Amino acid sequence: MSAAENKKLIEHIFDRMAEGNTQAMSESMAADFRWTFPGNWSWSGSWEPKVVVLEELLRPLMTQFTEYRSTADFIIAEDDRVVAQISGHGITTRGEPYEQTYCMIFRLANGRLTEVIEHCDTALVERVLEHPRIQQSLTQQTSHRE
Repeated sequence: MSAAENKKLIEHIFDRMAEGNTQAMSESMAADFRWTFPGNWSWSGSWEPKVVVLEELLRPLMTQFTEYRSTADFIIAEDDRVVAQISGHGITTRGEPYEQTYCMIFRLANGRLTEVIEHCDTALVERVLEHPRIQQSLTQQTSHRE
């Protein structure tokens, strides 16, 4: 696909996410999708493939929000890479506002997302969210008690 087609796909995903469809991105992921947080903080590392991204990152993460929307502020595309600045707006289950700015670098192949590298306000994440692996562990402990 061309850079313009790749950019159009990312625009479509974030148009849907701006409406509150938090599954818009996962629906466009390839089976071998990888999500990476670079740097040296508690979330640094990669989740892959898609099934792991969904089960161990996104689902535990999204259970921490009562509402969440994100919009693309701008999108730049070249070849198989698309870079987007994203504004995230949410409320956590603890009632805390979550106003985030992301820079996401996407790689696409054959009309599917194969990778995202996410840069964000790490201090905000550390302050108001539980690490997905911790959140998943807490959920599993609660379900085992029932």
